[in-house]
Amino acid sequence: MKKFIKRAAYILGGLIIIFVGVVIVSTDNLSQFGAEPSGERLERIKQSPNYIDGRFVNSTGFEQSFSLESLNKMASGVIGDEIRTPIKAIEVTRLTADSFEPLPPVGLTVYWLGHNTVLIEIDGNRILTDPVWAEKYSPSSVIGGNRFFEPPVAITDLPQLDAVIISHDHYDHLDKKAVQEIAKTGVVFYMPLGVGAHFDEWDIAPEQIVELDWWDEVTVCEGLTIAATPAVHFSGRTMPASNQSLWATWVVLGSSHRLFFGGDTGDIPEVDEISTKYGPFDVTLMPIGAYGEDWPEIHLTPEQAVKVHRRLNGKLLIPIHWGTYNLAFHDWFAPVERLLVASENCQDLQECALAIPRPGGKIVFDSVGETSTWWREYR
Repeated sequence: MKKFIKRAAYILGGLIIIFVGVVIVSTDNLSQFGAEPSGERLERIKQSPNYIDGRFVNSTGFEQSFSLESLNKMASGVIGDEIRTPIKAIEVTRLTADSFEPLPPVGLTVYWLGHNTVLIEIDGNRILTDPVWAEKYSPSSVIGGNRFFEPPVAITDLPQLDAVIISHDHYDHLDKKAVQEIAKTGVVFYMPLGVGAHFDEWDIAPEQIVELDWWDEVTVCEGLTIAATPAVHFSGRTMPASNQSLWATWVVLGSSHRLFFGGDTGDIPEVDEISTKYGPFDVTLMPIGAYGEDWPEIHLTPEQAVKVHRRLNGKLLIPIHWGTYNLAFHDWFAPVERLLVASENCQDLQECALAIPRPGGKIVFDSVGETSTWWREYR
């Protein structure tokens, strides 16, 4: 049986390579791939201490690579017996334009719209993170895994935004069509260095593109500051990873509240520095899914997410990067179940308060009720 699995893995490895070619052919518009930085944008990138020998690097020294061996490891996971998708479509909390009331000058509310797409209402301002409305996490509308549920709100029903934050350029975090639709409102997009090249390719106005390096801060409006902070990941909208754009976590500073957006990252060496400079945080949005033995450096496990949350002096942890797409070789619900166990093992439960919203669910800081286990209905 083991020989059969190994042989099948090698066959699947080859099929994955073919699959990549098919993706390219079936891509609706080659601009989905974006573009690499050039001109003034590239010259600015070259000044970054995180850009070495022609590519961005992690402070840990880790660099993602794709080889035939790694593809075969990925392929071997495909034939596993994990429960990768829900048994039925997940019911969402539907949101319309009427769902969003005028904001009070002080307060912190979070709507989880799926994966890493979160609508944040903080002290009278609204911020959207990693806008993805696509059915598939792929440049193709034909190939790639489907969402587990419909987006809870139409883009045209979103309230007026004060900013959109991008963690990095992977397809499950940066959706070309969503960006183009949202850009019609005139909102400014804040992103790590180099990501703006994709926005140029997609005809987004230059005044709507703001690129930041790690530790850069910008005042969005009175009483609202955001800062790009370190992450451990990689970038590129094609394989192998090009690392021509940076990846980041983000800090959101309101007049009365503080929030940390974990984006897509492994364990961050600079987490204590982030905590000292910007903490404590009322809410941390922590990625908990798509972990695996073959990529421990780039995706937090649920247990690591809890530890990072505590080191950030976070009060309330809301999980992201789970329960929306089939991205890794584990049960689709495993991340949140492990998160529950990890939080229960904390010595001080006040440091591990959780809120796990249903898609479209609304979490009001300081008014969090008991966390339901809604996902168990779909296992």
